[in-house]
Amino acid sequence: MSGPPTRVFTARLAGIAVFDPAGDQVGRVRDVVVALRLGSLPPRVLGLVVEVAPRRPVFLPITRVTVVEADAIVFDGRLNVRRFQQRASETLVIGELLDRTVRLCDSGDPVTVVDVAMEPTRTRDWLVTKVAVRRGRAGRHGLRRRGELVVLDWNAVEGFSAVEHGQGAAGVIAAFANMKPADLAGIVHELPEKRRTEVAVALDDERLADVLEELPEDDQIEILSKLEADRAADVLEAMGPDDAADLLGELPVEQREQLLTLMEPQDAAPVRRLLTYADDTAGGLMTTDPVVVPPDATVAETLARIRNPDLNPALAAQVYVCRPPTATPTGRYLGTVHFQRLLREPPPTLVSGIVDTELDPLRPTMSLEAVATFLATYNLVAGAVVDENGHLLGAVTIDDVLDHLLPEDWRETVMDAAADEGADPEEEALRRAEEIR
Repeated sequence: MSGPPTRVFTARLAGIAVFDPAGDQVGRVRDVVVALRLGSLPPRVLGLVVEVAPRRPVFLPITRVTVVEADAIVFDGRLNVRRFQQRASETLVIGELLDRTVRLCDSGDPVTVVDVAMEPTRTRDWLVTKVAVRRGRAGRHGLRRRGELVVLDWNAVEGFSAVEHGQGAAGVIAAFANMKPADLAGIVHELPEKRRTEVAVALDDERLADVLEELPEDDQIEILSKLEADRAADVLEAMGPDDAADLLGELPVEQREQLLTLMEPQDAAPVRRLLTYADDTAGGLMTTDPVVVPPDATVAETLARIRNPDLNPALAAQVYVCRPPTATPTGRYLGTVHFQRLLREPPPTLVSGIVDTELDPLRPTMSLEAVATFLATYNLVAGAVVDENGHLLGAVTIDDVLDHLLPEDWRETVMDAAADEGADPEEEALRRAEEIR
């Protein structure tokens, strides 16, 4: 390890870039792997879980880490891209230790783990030596104010080896606060079932909805079933109607109807409509929330609508011009305007003057194959779905088509697929040594 020994708080490592010896970034830190030891012996750090493209967690032995800085981790040697699989003797610091309730050895007072610190030894090993804890009432060790944070020696606390029920998740959520939903979904997927539920419960409705949309179907059902019914309904309201309909369609009829009844009527109505269509039709594929504008909207107003950073890029690629009402099912559908056309027109121009009326819209009963063929033929990323009376029902986007063309378990396959390369000898030796200590 280059430079003087440094104390590193592990939660601060989450998301830090990891560089190879040539200076190329290979991924980002996801977690720290440690081996808990008997008694008060400090845990030994085995390595880092590094996420490399595409969303693959791999193991980087701590013995290969040469630099640990505030914004970078550097390692030497070769990074084995074999997928990381946690062993029974291993503990993930961020995923499993943060938010745990432990006790002070001298008083027995309960405290909550906020972070842990690791330090290098002279032999290039790293040990977890400090614990940052918080508790709410006066006691020893200077914890005099509610919520005061102190850093203690590892052997000053006990209870890490016990199984805890009802463990919080604020620390985990804070560590991964800036992650994209798809990346956070990968982390949630790999957590033990108990922690997966705890993290899901602690996420706010919007964030959990975004994560659920990126998870495999089995994880979605498991998490939704662990939520109280009212909370589950709130999360479904925050999801896109098409994603909510896909998830509800996998639930037993009784549970599905209970959740739909608990949802706000204006949120439940489009989901109910989507559930009337077969999954492999345009009606089953579409979202009921495309960007719809009236014919008297200006180019400036329309561009402002699609600048919304929360809008799906495929949905933002074009807008649908309809007579009022503009909520689906709309008034008469007039046509489509692509965003590139909007960029070429003066801001005061009315969209009614530039609307494309040449393409026939999709019908809700069209098959998945017919929809895919339509988008491919006209080089579109989305298409309007219109009923026989000329009302816009929604829009099918290319990502929804791909989602249904791929195997049903493609998300889980991406998250669980292992690389063909064998295990790295140094990695295996390090991890096996800890198992027999």
